[in-house]
Amino acid sequence: MKYRPHMSQPARTQPSDGNDTTPGSRRAAAQRLKMRRELAAAAMELFATKGYEATTVDEIAAAAGVARRTFFRHFRSKEEAIFPDHDDTLVRAEAVLDAAPAHENPLDTVCRGIKEVMRMYAASPAVSVARYRLTREVPTLREAEIASVARYERLFTRYLLGHFDEGAHREGNDDPLLAEVAASAVVTAHNHVLRRWLRAGAQGDVESQLDHAFAIVRETFGTGIGAGRTPAGPPPAATAAREGEVLVTVARTDAPLSEVMRTIQKALREHNS
Repeated sequence: MKYRPHMSQPARTQPSDGNDTTPGSRRAAAQRLKMRRELAAAAMELFATKGYEATTVDEIAAAAGVARRTFFRHFRSKEEAIFPDHDDTLVRAEAVLDAAPAHENPLDTVCRGIKEVMRMYAASPAVSVARYRLTREVPTLREAEIASVARYERLFTRYLLGHFDEGAHREGNDDPLLAEVAASAVVTAHNHVLRRWLRAGAQGDVESQLDHAFAIVRETFGTGIGAGRTPAGPPPAATAAREGEVLVTVARTDAPLSEVMRTIQKALREHNS
């Protein structure tokens, strides 16, 4: 998979989405998120005690101490109410992509972006575990969760596709497929680690587990997926060769340290296998 360097992103002109840094907008965003979380807490408690089907929007609003119209200012339906943070987390993940340093491999950037989702769950472990158990029991909630995950995949697919090296394109190239598969792999690796962590009651070092999963994705999709394609553009950031019992590595001065280390680790594994 061959990427071009990061390019500056055009300024966005969206309405208030959490990126505005003025004091008033920050307060409004904080109040909005607080209300969404209060509605979510009320919904989860009612779903657990009365059951999902038997719970109404009016009951959720009343339990949170607000009017029905207030509920619908924050959520379109009752199943959305137990996922209060996904909109804000999607904004933060996109901000990671927009602020990526020029030297960073876009696949590494996407891995950092999805970590915003893990941080969202890790911020409230008990709530996250309860929500996970509830979504396993209610198919409608599971479908809503899947829809939320799809939003991250679309964001990362667009980002990766936008960072392929235009000079390496050929007629009939598979870049759209590669971008979608790589983005899906990052999200799937994240979700695998997240589910395992939640099933364990939110115990364990989820950060290191996530880094291990991402290392596998990087090794597979950062280099291996392009092995059969015609090389184009500049030479690789780093190469390694064995001379006797000595490993010699050659790297560009602007090569990311992570890429150099992966090259060395791969050469050592091949030597020891």
